[in-house]
Amino acid sequence: MWKTWGTVLLLLAFLVIQGEASECVPRSFGPDRIVCVCNATYCDVTPVNNPRVPRQGTFYRYVSSRSGLRLNMTSGEFGACPVDTSLPTVTLNVNTNERCQTILGYGTAFTDSAGINLNKLSPATQDQLIRSYYDPEVGSRYTLGRIPIGGTDFSTRPYTYDDYPNDTTLEHFALAQEDYLYKIPNAKRAVELNPEVRFISAPWSAPAWMKTVDSINGYFAGSLKRQNYQIFANYILRFIEEYKDNGIDIWAVSTGNEPLDALIPSNRIPAMTWTPKTVSDWIANNLGPTLRASNHNGTKILALDDQRFNLPWYVSEMFVDERARNYTSGIAVHWYGDRFAPPTVLTETHNDFPDKFILLTEACTGFERTDYPKVILGSWDRGEQYILSIIEYMNHWSVGWMDWNFALDNVGGPNWVNNFVDSPIIVNPDNDEFYKQPMYYALKHFSRFVDRGSVRVSITDTDDIRATAFVTPSGEVVVVLYNRTAQPTTVNLNDPEAGIICVKLPAYSINTIIYAQSSSTLK
Repeated sequence: MWKTWGTVLLLLAFLVIQGEASECVPRSFGPDRIVCVCNATYCDVTPVNNPRVPRQGTFYRYVSSRSGLRLNMTSGEFGACPVDTSLPTVTLNVNTNERCQTILGYGTAFTDSAGINLNKLSPATQDQLIRSYYDPEVGSRYTLGRIPIGGTDFSTRPYTYDDYPNDTTLEHFALAQEDYLYKIPNAKRAVELNPEVRFISAPWSAPAWMKTVDSINGYFAGSLKRQNYQIFANYILRFIEEYKDNGIDIWAVSTGNEPLDALIPSNRIPAMTWTPKTVSDWIANNLGPTLRASNHNGTKILALDDQRFNLPWYVSEMFVDERARNYTSGIAVHWYGDRFAPPTVLTETHNDFPDKFILLTEACTGFERTDYPKVILGSWDRGEQYILSIIEYMNHWSVGWMDWNFALDNVGGPNWVNNFVDSPIIVNPDNDEFYKQPMYYALKHFSRFVDRGSVRVSITDTDDIRATAFVTPSGEVVVVLYNRTAQPTTVNLNDPEAGIICVKLPAYSINTIIYAQSSSTLK
């Protein structure tokens, strides 16, 4: 049976390479709530552009909408829009000579919960799901993955890699069964599909015995005892070494997931407090030198890994120590507190530390206490939250955007502290199928077309039509537009070097437009 399904998958891949799309099989869960259903023998895919770069004077366009379009492709020729007073009309100007950050990529996280849900499906359906994200031909072309160091709330139990009290030599350090069952196999499959994938890791907490409070979660879950600074640096290095021995290279590690969570009275998730001063000391005297002296001296260190309302003050205080600044390559940010700080804090941080890249490393919907149910199948509103956030982060110097769990069940778990959330893909093991939600397509509108090494360029936008633009290494201009209004809108996309493209944006629609960069501006 598995051989038959494998043959079907190969046939689907062949058809896509030849430029034929497999369209979404929709299922409605209510008004404006459409998912695309995938199973062992079928999943919607996006065709490879043929040719990859449109010929001069033509463009490709992909549209997803609240009404049910999902990356539907058309092509067209340059030309200004005719006057139509029945529709709002705006002109957006692209300037490919104004260059900003270079894009690292887009991705998701390999949590225990995601792996548990994946393993509930048949092997053929599992392959469909991983391909949906990481396959360069039929999937989203993800190039990033996040692997927790030990357990998180999206595990079925609390654990670290050395839960033996006072094991200061780390004699008992060992990866957990969850690594071998849920993380490593799926991470390896992602790399098999796309060798360009880079993995970023983060600890949620040190082992409880290393901390000032004998716990890995809860309110005031404590900080690292100073006498254990070097031991914890060794612990991180051991994780990197063990994963390398299992075929996974860790490209970067953060200093810890959401270090200020432990100060929140309602906190339940695993956490460990770092202040700017203590984490700076740890980087400068322990983690930085330990990695630098090891065989993994190319592993990058990311600071913060918490909400953007901590910017720029948190890293400004960290980087008072030049040694900590020199060991740190980037700043990791989460989106959960975005309403408390404008996106301009990202730009301010970039301006203060232009040598440090900014990367959004975690986002999901359904996380608010007032969000119920946690999973809303087919929610366009949640897809809209994703697309508006990605555009915002791109326009404020982020080099990428990463989702949280790559797959959850219909209640948003499992999660051992009942901190359920939503996911771009929800699995239904009873029918051996999974559902791609609007959030999945919002991310794919970027990851599928904005290759690593692309450079963001200037584009104007409006409150109603949000926009961002890039030039790819292969010479394409990629423009992503979101019409956040309830009515269609006509857009004149004006690139003075290439010409004008006329597009009619459906109500509540994501639009990716691709055209060849003018030969006069190729660099």
